[in-house]
Amino acid sequence: MVQSPAPHVDAYLGELPDDRKVVLTRLRELCRTELKGFTEVMAHGMPAYERDGVAEIAFASQKRYISFYLLRGDVRDAFAERLAGQDMGKGCLRFRKPERVDLDLVRDLLRATATASGPVC
Repeated sequence: MVQSPAPHVDAYLGELPDDRKVVLTRLRELCRTELKGFTEVMAHGMPAYERDGVAEIAFASQKRYISFYLLRGDVRDAFAERLAGQDMGKGCLRFRKPERVDLDLVRDLLRATATASGPVC
């Protein structure tokens, strides 16, 4: 599901198969807890979290994996060692199975994002 037409995150989550809905709901809860001062929006057909109108975090249910978009290069650099063993593109962590989503790593990335300042890639 790349570009969902859902108008808000509740509708987006409602479109998902049950196994993905559980983990993506948990990702949302973590984002809402850790990203104080951020705004939850739908951007590019997926849930995103903006600060000052700039998306810094997003997630999506793709056809073959769950994506977690970490849009801050400074946070990616700070976590390079922990991210080295992950399936990662330039700014996207990919989890092939819902049960493989590393919620502890995601929580730590969210906490680092919340305290980071400066430009977003």
